[in-house]
Amino acid sequence: MTRRRLFGLGAAAIAGLALTSLAAASPVAGQTPSPAPTPRTGRPTDAAAAWRLLSEGNARFVRGNPRYSHQDEAWRDSLAAGQNPFATVLGCADSRVPPEILFDRGFGDLFTVRSAGEVLDDAVVGSIEYGVEHAGTPLVVILGHARCGAVAAAIDTVDGEGHLEGDISSLVRDVEAAVRATPPDADADAFLAACVRTQARRVAAMLLERSEIVRDAVQHHGVRIVTAVYELTTGRVERLP
Repeated sequence: MTRRRLFGLGAAAIAGLALTSLAAASPVAGQTPSPAPTPRTGRPTDAAAAWRLLSEGNARFVRGNPRYSHQDEAWRDSLAAGQNPFATVLGCADSRVPPEILFDRGFGDLFTVRSAGEVLDDAVVGSIEYGVEHAGTPLVVILGHARCGAVAAAIDTVDGEGHLEGDISSLVRDVEAAVRATPPDADADAFLAACVRTQARRVAAMLLERSEIVRDAVQHHGVRIVTAVYELTTGRVERLP
């Protein structure tokens, strides 16, 4: 356990397994919003507080009144000596789903990892491990999104209607298991949405299975994994049960 990890998780006291319930997606009416973290002080040290900050930021984004916090020159300069993010986010590489924007965050807030369809390869797993072990984030978010092209391509492949070449085919094959595990639905849009949710949950389970570092952090150091889906038309991020 590194000293950096101890600093990042010293106040975390949540025990048990990952994928447990956290705070509601938006603050309770009348509740005082969580204070914004600074590079070295005031940063959330537990998963519930980290998710609350993300939820509050997304609520501002949905309402159309983002603060654009932590994007000014002074904040940028304050991070030159090191980073102190409060959440690791694995999201799709889709250009419509930039985590910092939809969560209304800025420089140094999120340790962001992106791959099409949230597909896990060694580099993606290693990047998440770095966010947890070395950057000390108490929260990992697996963020799928509506109308995901990688998931749609996997559906076409399973249905025998798609033909892909190059390494894209390997990526899509990785998502096929989520498609096959999703109950069929005559409504194509509903089935795609269900497959997106399945893929997010599947990636979270695979991450725990593949990474001893993440698994240890979840079981013994209060780190939590949350699955969520971003809706393109509303801008809302929904945490999955």
